Amino acid sequence: MLVIEGRDRDIGGFTVRRLLPTAQIRLVGPFIFFDHMGPVDFAPGRGVDILSHPHIGLATVTYLFAGSLLHRDSLGSVQAIKSGDVNWMVAGRGIVHSERTGPEARVSGHRLHGVQSWVALPLGEEERAPSFDHIASARLPRRDKDGVALRLIAGEAYGLRSPVPVFSAMFYLDLEFRAGGRITLPEDYAERALFIAEGELEIGGATHRAGSMVVVEPEDDATLTARGSARALALGGGPLDGGPRHIEWNFVASSKARIEQAKADWRAMRFPSVPGEVGFVPLA
Repeated sequence: MLVIEGRDRDIGGFTVRRLLPTAQIRLVGPFIFFDHMGPVDFAPGRGVDILSHPHIGLATVTYLFAGSLLHRDSLGSVQAIKSGDVNWMVAGRGIVHSERTGPEARVSGHRLHGVQSWVALPLGEEERAPSFDHIASARLPRRDKDGVALRLIAGEAYGLRSPVPVFSAMFYLDLEFRAGGRITLPEDYAERALFIAEGELEIGGATHRAGSMVVVEPEDDATLTARGSARALALGGGPLDGGPRHIEWNFVASSKARIEQAKADWRAMRFPSVPGEVGFVPLA
């Protein structure tokens, strides 16, 4: 097993902890990026302001435990996401989006806690047309067994299938444990990991605390046990086709040349704009 503790990064005026990619591991199934946001309490008048920025070659998955965000993109989508919902944005050949605290939450102040992850697209889908889907919490499959309430965010697991339109074999689960809860990670995926958002979980004879990601090898014991209440995200899938992906700034591609082209396009403002947005994130 590999345990990842993450590194602090500042985005939009607040700090996140980045757990993927790392020097030790670049991908878990198709998951190539994983940022843990919060929990952070914003006073009235303050919030998140992530300005317009571009993506290629990936799908973003935004999932919140608490709070809300307002998504806007260059397709014209305007969508508030609340805890338990899923925002699935496919960048494909190129999309631009922003994420901000909505006006109501900004006025009243609120808590934000969640995760944004990126899923690298298969070779045949890297240049597909961009798209955006919002899946409300009530549409996600659920199951409650052995002291664990699970919600399937994306992909397939335990005989359930999420309505999120994925492009490769994968799973993404929200697991809420009661004291004594126990579950084994899906066994039909070669690459698996667990991120502990709240509380503590025991896996492979060791106890891991909130903020840690545990990457599970195929031969490892993948049974999770909670002594108290806990919450975690489980994720993974099969090896991505076409080998490793290159990642630079907000771009993912199987070709370094494609990333260089995307960088040049952003510098020259050849990406589409986000209607109603002012300002943008310059190339890092």
